[in-house]
Amino acid sequence: MAFAPIVLFVYNRPSHTKLVLDNLSKNSESKESRLFIYCDGPKYNVKEQLLERINETRAIARTESRFKEVTIIEQPSNKGLANSVIEGVTNLCNEYGSVIVLEDDILPSPYFLKYMNTALELYKDVDKVGSINGYWYPVFGNIPKTFFLKNQSCWGWATWKRAWDLFERDGSILYEKIVSRKLSRDFDLSGSIRYTKMLKDQVEEKNDSWAIRWDASMYLAEKLSLYPCKSLVKNIGFDGSGIHSGNANYYEVSLSENPILVTEIPLEESLIARSLLIKFYRRLKRHYLLNQFKRLAYKFIPHKFLSVIV
Repeated sequence: MAFAPIVLFVYNRPSHTKLVLDNLSKNSESKESRLFIYCDGPKYNVKEQLLERINETRAIARTESRFKEVTIIEQPSNKGLANSVIEGVTNLCNEYGSVIVLEDDILPSPYFLKYMNTALELYKDVDKVGSINGYWYPVFGNIPKTFFLKNQSCWGWATWKRAWDLFERDGSILYEKIVSRKLSRDFDLSGSIRYTKMLKDQVEEKNDSWAIRWDASMYLAEKLSLYPCKSLVKNIGFDGSGIHSGNANYYEVSLSENPILVTEIPLEESLIARSLLIKFYRRLKRHYLLNQFKRLAYKFIPHKFLSVIV
């Protein structure tokens, strides 16, 4: 089996970057894999402390030697995550035909590359399949070893050139199609999460998410995304260190302690998995609203009454 190239996007988190590289190198396939590390550059008038972290991150990348081949791309100035991902994935898909994608806060299990490469090979000529995902949510319920969903994930994923060529960079085109075709509720997982609003915010430059555009591109092209029943990656960025991640542990998972067997399965969305994911997001929404209420309560209601209310 020919192993797909891996691209890792890093910026200013040296400890996260080192941890991700250490875990990735524990995959037996790492020694036969090409690794490309995209190091984003500093913003204009960057603070000295941040510049030190950027340089420290680059120093870690330069010393990496546990893969078949390591290529470092150091940007002279800041491109931002969205532009970096789009550029890197495009370049590698054009050159190699497929790519496995990680960011500096996505920690892979020792079985991540085996799952990714096996699935990339198995479904490379199956046009209905648009991507392979390594993350699965902390849901409760029985699901198959692998399954398909219509929605994508951006935490440890892979794709082929044939699918990435369908990526629409202009969010306004995607938003207009979803709204005009009355697909918002389905795209938003029965209204459990506001993906359409996220896409609208990207159009209005309130966020710069490449991931929502990738999700919408695959959704409109009617492509499926493969998922494992147990997560092969976890996000370690919810510690306040990231630009977009903030502080939260709602998505915390335990990494799979065993390989995930990838075999051919029916090319259809798993209704069980979709239902469980909808329940997860609805539970998340209730939790968020309850926390918002508590914050307001502590601000405006006398403390002696709070125990009765919350």
